[in-house]
Amino acid sequence: MDALEPTRTAVVLIDLQRRIVDLPTAPHTGAEVLTRSVALAEAARAAVVVVRVERPGPDPQPEGSELVPEATPRRGDLEVVKHSWGAFHETGLDAALRERGVDTLVVAGLVTNFGVEQTARVAEEIGYRVAFPHDAMSGLDAYAHEFAVDYIFRRLGTVCSTEEAVAALRGS
Repeated sequence: MDALEPTRTAVVLIDLQRRIVDLPTAPHTGAEVLTRSVALAEAARAAVVVVRVERPGPDPQPEGSELVPEATPRRGDLEVVKHSWGAFHETGLDAALRERGVDTLVVAGLVTNFGVEQTARVAEEIGYRVAFPHDAMSGLDAYAHEFAVDYIFRRLGTVCSTEEAVAALRGS
């Protein structure tokens, strides 16, 4: 994988909320995805976007809707609240990224064939370069994850491992 320019790259972490991290996912557990997502965020601390979903209507949100502590945004991070599958629809994310000079996204989180895929599809469509650390995301089942990674993501950007993405973010 080619090096990523840290000042122009954002790591986008999708739906690392307790109720979603705790779902039975495959081929990776929510805990494994969380650990790898945190590693990506640490490597790209200059631009991290933490996305969480709120269901339209319910007040309060369902139990477990809070971000897991490891995914809590830090000073300077962007936090996006979405009300649909993708992180771009009516959230201001595109404008915030462009204001920071970001043109490349590393997309990770849960679940592969819902929030991750929808966010990535729109990102590519509106001109972002996209990288997909396949082991920093997981589906509700292994087939759904593998289909998205092998069939969809390879057409939208670069599929890599978390280790490769971290190395690219660090310029090594």
